[in-house]
Formats: sequence, C-alpha cells, structure tokens
Amino acid sequence: MSDSTQSHSTEQELIAVRTEKVTKLRELGVEPFGARYETTTTPGKLAAEFQNDQPVTLAGRLLAIRDMGKSVFFTIGDVHGRIQGYINKKGVSEQDWNVYKLSDLGDWVGIQGETFTTGKGEPSIKVEQFTMLSKSLRPMPDKWKGVTDRELKYRKRHLDLMSNPESAELFVKRSQMIAEIRHFLTERGFLEVETPMLHDVAGGAAARPFETHHNALNMPLTMRIAPELHLKRLLCGGFTKIFELNRNFRNEGISRRHNPEFTMLEAYWAFSDFEQMADMVEEMTCHLAEKFCGGLNIEHKDDEGNVIRTINLQRPWKRAPYHELIKEVAGKDWFELSVEQRRAKCTELGVEISVNMEDYEVTQQVFEKLVEEHSFDPCFVTHVSKELVPLAKLNPENPEVIDVYELIINGQEISPGYSELNDPIQQRERFEQQAGGETQKIDYDFVETMESGMPPAGGIGIGIDRLIMMLTGAPTIRDVVLFPQLKKKSAVQEQDTSE
Repeated sequence: MSDSTQSHSTEQELIAVRTEKVTKLRELGVEPFGARYETTTTPGKLAAEFQNDQPVTLAGRLLAIRDMGKSVFFTIGDVHGRIQGYINKKGVSEQDWNVYKLSDLGDWVGIQGETFTTGKGEPSIKVEQFTMLSKSLRPMPDKWKGVTDRELKYRKRHLDLMSNPESAELFVKRSQMIAEIRHFLTERGFLEVETPMLHDVAGGAAARPFETHHNALNMPLTMRIAPELHLKRLLCGGFTKIFELNRNFRNEGISRRHNPEFTMLEAYWAFSDFEQMADMVEEMTCHLAEKFCGGLNIEHKDDEGNVIRTINLQRPWKRAPYHELIKEVAGKDWFELSVEQRRAKCTELGVEISVNMEDYEVTQQVFEKLVEEHSFDPCFVTHVSKELVPLAKLNPENPEVIDVYELIINGQEISPGYSELNDPIQQRERFEQQAGGETQKIDYDFVETMESGMPPAGGIGIGIDRLIMMLTGAPTIRDVVLFPQLKKKSAVQEQDTSE
C-alpha cells in the first residue's frame, strides 16, 4: 500500500507499513539498504545535456510518482536536479517490477534504461532495470506544500532540501560561490592558509568568545573570534598574499544577521592598502553576481514573492567618508557640538543610546541606525573614528581617523578593510587602551612578533553568510546556513511537532 492511499494515516502507521516493505524486499532476495551502484550520469546533468536514444544508468531519490497501473511516470533527483523516468510492467523483469511496487516517495533508487522524449516534450528515461538503493522509512513532506514552516526548515534541513528545490539550489550556489572566491584569490597569487581555532588570548575583534579548557595542558582556551592576529604573524614570517576562509565563533546574540558560528574570509596583501583592497572586493563581488546571479541587479522579495527592493551593484561603487555621512543625517554641526548636546540630539533623531556609551559610541549608534540600516546599494564608508578599529593605520592627514573602509550593502556591513597598523609601539599602546588595564586580554606575543617587522599591508574581512544573503536575496542568515544554531527543543515539543 503506497503513502498516497494512506493520506489520513499517522506518521507512525506509515513507518510501520514501510518497515513491513523492508521485510518483503528481503523475502524477494533484495537488500533494501544497498551498496555500490555504478552510474554514467546524474539526474541534473542528464536534464541539462539531454539527448534521445542514449543508454544511461543513474541514481536519485524518488520525488514524485504518477502510477497508472501497468505504466508509471516518476521523478528522481538530488540537490543538483531532477529527471523523469517511465517504467512499464512489460519493460522490466518481474523481480524489478515487484521491487518498484514496494517503493515509496523518499526512497533512493537506481535506474538503467534509454532516453526518450514524451509526446508532451518531457525528457525521460524508459526503465529497463530498477534497483532499490535505500528504503526510506519515514514519509516525505507533503508533495504540494513541501516544508513551509521556517522552524521546521531549520531544524530538519534534510526535509527542506528534499522537498524545496529553491533551498537546494541556494545551498548548491553557496558552495559554488565559495569555491569561486577561492579560485578568484588564488588566481591573483594569494595562498590559502589555516590558523588555529583554539586561542589562549581572544584577539582580532571586540567580541565575547566561547570559553573551554584543555585538560592535558590544564589551561583555559577560547574558540577564535577572528584569525587576524595569526594571519599577521604569517605576514611577519614572509607570506605576502594570504587568505583564510573558515569559521569564527562569537558568544553573542542570535538574530536575522547573526549566528554564533559563521564563515569569514580574511585576506592580507603586503605592500597594499585599504583602497586597493576595496577595489578587489568590488571586483570579486561583481564577478560572483554576474556568474551566479544573472547580473548586477539583485532582487530581494518578501514571503509572497513581491519585490521589496533591487540592489544595484553597477560599478563604480560609492565611497564616502564616515564623518560626512554622519553630518548628512545628524546635522553639519554634529562634530562641533558638546558631548551633552550630541546625546540630546540623539533623542531628537530617535536614536536610542545608553548612559554607559562613550562619545564615539554615541556617534557610531547614529551611524548604524540612520546611515547603515538605510544604505542598500554598495557604499564604502571610509576613514572612521580611530577608537573603532585598534588594528588599522592612522590617516596621515587627520590622526583622528583611520585608513579603513566599511562596505555597507543591503543595510548591513558586509566587509571591513584596513591599511593595517604595522607599528609595534603604537599597537602595544592601542591594545593597552582597549584592554583598560586587563593585561591578560592582550596578546603580547603578537606584539613581539610585530617587533620582528611586519610589512605594510592591506587587509579585508568578508562575512560570507551575509554576502550570500545579499547575492541570493535571502531574508535571514538562517536561510543560507545549512544548520543554524537554534534553541534546543524539549522532548514534549519534539513530539508535538512530529504529530
């Protein structure tokens, strides 16, 4: 009995029926959880390169079945694509027909046959052999609705991938984009390196780390919040063009734009500066958009499919000083006001601030709420206040700002880029100011490494998850991370969901 005749059955009843089919398959001499199966192509590749009258062998998951008794059309596929199969009782052995009759949606099967096009123009395979590769004991999600509940999509990603082609396509595209980023950099002479995930001093960013303990060494360690200080050690050692594309971990809030573990690209280019790094990021992002997104206009839609905005990536991208952007939204006299007047102005502007904020943090809050969140097309925000970034060079013409950019697209920071500070004396002073007397938070070993000589360099970080959100139109980081961090559900909640 197929799932379609038991639409009102409970999941447990359907599992029982499928488990019984496992026994029946073994009675036929068929192992329901098969082994190696040699293929000549894949469903997606065959669909893309289809020709009639070709012998093929391929495997995929049963995704749809139209059973008309002795003749059946079905669809098999994986995350790369789908193809239609046709099986007829007279066209296969009695054994294979019986195996087909014991199959269900969700099963992994192998088929061998010859390609043809149906009268309605559908590329298909006429099946000559049908092989069970893995029996699915649980039913697939509803074939019409798929997995539409967001919570279920994130908790049961496999169900999302098997029933929602759009999700599968997005994650395939993510993987291809990351591979292309690596290719883009290595083509330009950058070497990919790996640096430690476990640090004895959390450095390279201002963030709360995850803490752990190494038993054998009897010492506290943290998961890295950024690879920056180790990558700069490599600059000191003689690597002149390097990058790392890997995970960072920050023990902070979860939101539409934040996940506690996230993918970050950091790259360093000796003898370069922040402007040259900005040029490279602009070129790389546009290259990805043209190769994977069909052009430089990226549509973002709501849940009903309505376009809410179109991001224009046409070059050249806007570049504007931080202080000028602040003046545009807070008044030309913002930096001439007293500390108290700036705080009062925030109330007028509708920007919430706390009593504990430093003056530069008040200005940064104005930037985030009134500039960043309203900037959708690309903008390199340059020359921010020196207090915001302790690892970048002071601007030689105005030592109150630093030679950096912050790339804003779609209302959020995508990438910071620096002319890296390589003066060890200045670096020590800035670390000590930032630590506020807590010397255990200062990586003095890094300062000592800098004293051996670090070349001038440009450096960038790119939040890969946010970049892919922007390029694919995804509304939340959870839509571009295969397994986002979620609050653990209780056993009772899990039972309620399954029922």
